[in-house]
Parts: sequence; structure tokens; C-alpha cells
Amino acid sequence: MLEGWVESEAKTKAAFEEYKDLLLSFEGSTLSFKGRPGVSYSLRAKHANQTERNLFVLVDIIDDDPADRWLSVCFYADMINDADEVGDWVPGGLMGEDACCFNLDEDDAEMRTYIKDRLTDAYNSATK
Repeated sequence: MLEGWVESEAKTKAAFEEYKDLLLSFEGSTLSFKGRPGVSYSLRAKHANQTERNLFVLVDIIDDDPADRWLSVCFYADMINDADEVGDWVPGGLMGEDACCFNLDEDDAEMRTYIKDRLTDAYNSATK
């Protein structure tokens, strides 16, 4: 999927690869990938310490327009600190629990970094 993904002006492929690499660097974490072409491709990260939840982040590549894919990065709301209130609150939006989701659909370095920091928040919560 990644090999065939042509980067857009939004630079979402580069952001996805950066997030994937960060998740791979987290000790004790495993990744799984589920593809639904034309809908989304989901990268899920789980930490070995997690016993009640199947993941600590869901990074979705939204594939409704393969020429202009965008990312939706969702966390359990209680696992991150969205101090800037940038994310969208989604009641019951992640495996039936409240979620905080961040959309990346344009080339925005600050938002990429903000999401990356939330990935670290969620990882740290998952390791406890």
C-alpha cells in the first residue's frame, strides 16, 4: 500500500510514515494493519501492558480519494492530554469508548508535531 501511495501536496504519506516509525520505536508495542481499499487503511498500536484495550492509537489513512488521502488519528480520550483542544471529541468513537481524533488533511508542520506528541502521551499511558 505504501509503495503505491503517491504523495500529495498535503504530505500525509510522509506524516504517516513518521508516525509509523515512531510507533515502531516504542518498546513493548506491536502494530497491526487492516486495509479496506476505497475506505481506509488502519494502523493500530498496542502495548504489551494493555490488558483491557486492544490499542492505544488508531492511525487511519482515509482512502475515499486515493489521489488525496488524509489521516485521522484517534486515541482513547483518557489516554492523552489535548491541552490546546485541537482534537475532535467523539463520544463512543473508539471501540465504544470516548475518543479524541485529529485530522491531518493539509501540510501543517505544527499539527504533525502536535499529533506526534499525542502518540507519545498515549504510549506513556499504555505502559502504566
